[in-house]
Amino acid sequence: MGKPTGFQEFNRELPSKTPVSERVKNYNEFVGMYSDEKLNQQSARCMNCGIPFCHSGCPLGNIIPEFNDAVYRKNWHEAYRILSSTNNFPEFTGRICPAPCESACVLGINKPAVAIEEIEKHIIEIAYEQNLVKPTAPLVKSGKKVAVVGSGPAGMAAAAQLAKAGHAVTVYERDDKAGGLLRYGIPDFKMEKWIIDRRIKVMEEDGVNFVYNTEVGKDIAAEEIVRNNDAVILAGGSTIPRDLNIPGRHFKGVHFAMDFLKQQNKRVGSSPFDTEDILATDKDVIVIGGGDTGSDCVGTSNRQGARSIKQFEVMFKPSDERPNSMPWPNFPGASMLKVTSSHDEGCERFWSINTKEFLGDEDGNLRAIKVVDIEWETDFLGRPVKFTEIAGTERELPAQRVFLAMGFLNPQFEGAIQNLGIEVDERKNVKAKEGVYRTNVGKVFAAGDMRRGQSLVVWAISEGREAARKVDEFLMGHSILESKDGVNQFEQAY
Repeated sequence: MGKPTGFQEFNRELPSKTPVSERVKNYNEFVGMYSDEKLNQQSARCMNCGIPFCHSGCPLGNIIPEFNDAVYRKNWHEAYRILSSTNNFPEFTGRICPAPCESACVLGINKPAVAIEEIEKHIIEIAYEQNLVKPTAPLVKSGKKVAVVGSGPAGMAAAAQLAKAGHAVTVYERDDKAGGLLRYGIPDFKMEKWIIDRRIKVMEEDGVNFVYNTEVGKDIAAEEIVRNNDAVILAGGSTIPRDLNIPGRHFKGVHFAMDFLKQQNKRVGSSPFDTEDILATDKDVIVIGGGDTGSDCVGTSNRQGARSIKQFEVMFKPSDERPNSMPWPNFPGASMLKVTSSHDEGCERFWSINTKEFLGDEDGNLRAIKVVDIEWETDFLGRPVKFTEIAGTERELPAQRVFLAMGFLNPQFEGAIQNLGIEVDERKNVKAKEGVYRTNVGKVFAAGDMRRGQSLVVWAISEGREAARKVDEFLMGHSILESKDGVNQFEQAY
């Protein structure tokens, strides 16, 4: 414990942000870094509580009090060693994770939680500055070959862990660069893409081979991938978006959020795209969906110079406080009101509103949408059960661009899943039991959103790590890789 009285002496503080008027002019990250003094103070707030619930709050099982103590003592080598023992990519989670660990922080019961996410980001950035981030693959290789399909956070984590175990790893990615939604879903103003490139370079030094512009099941036969490798991990993500099939869906100007975000990220990254420009410039924009993807559409629309921006959520407005249904230390997620930096930049938010129809002009272009306010019936815990329309509230709102940000349904079935005869569950995700990660096809495993459904980046990394350990056990009879609690189970047995 860095300082026994730290949580009493120091308040939670976050790094400064570039003013809104400046940051909306570009796509650069705008969150600053702590001074040495502030970083020391924020790490001192960790209480060294008897039961650190932050461990279980984090899907990776990050060993948080210990790395906070190392930060307080400015022992960066130890801080990085502890953090990297459970998290392959703190530079990602330190920027875009919703920090369920902070929701579980004991200090957060009656005070603002420890700024764990920011401290994590500082550890990894200092580690890079001090050249502590180095390849970890052993000189003696196993002689086993593993293919990873998909280079998102789950695929990257699996590849990094398998390389650490001494296997020859090839990652197949259908886009032109690695990262999946980290690269083409998360806007650059939240995470600049040189951060991904920096990590990919380390992985390549570890011997991981990345093959781009190659869709398994289309550009290369899935059966060939299975035949030529000792194991295969499917980590293609949950990529089929939820649609809104109401009258007028065909009008020009209604787009899936990910099509909009991906195109802009490619534009910023100077990557080619062969689709028609999707721009919010001088348009009345309505984003349907109140989550992080919708928020990203808001921030991108602001930077493109939208005339007006509205964000819709069909659910009722969440409380500023934890609801009874999500007591500490549970991660409240969408059940608590979240105001993002994109909202601060300008956006009118609507709750309990239902979109009934898209309206177009004679040329087939979107001109407005028809909406109605709704009222929710809830159960005894305040959870929504059903809604009814409020009479007299139906109206039209001008809109030339609508972005559908209502989440994702399941992975793409056509291609590798279909060709290999992979079984899917009732939600159409790849069927592979947690703790096993193995599909019905002998040496094919699955991880990430493709297996568990759409989730958080921290869960994707956890899935990739766990699947890699199971593959290592499958190939070698035991695994030298850490389990979820950071302990090497093979060594623990001795």
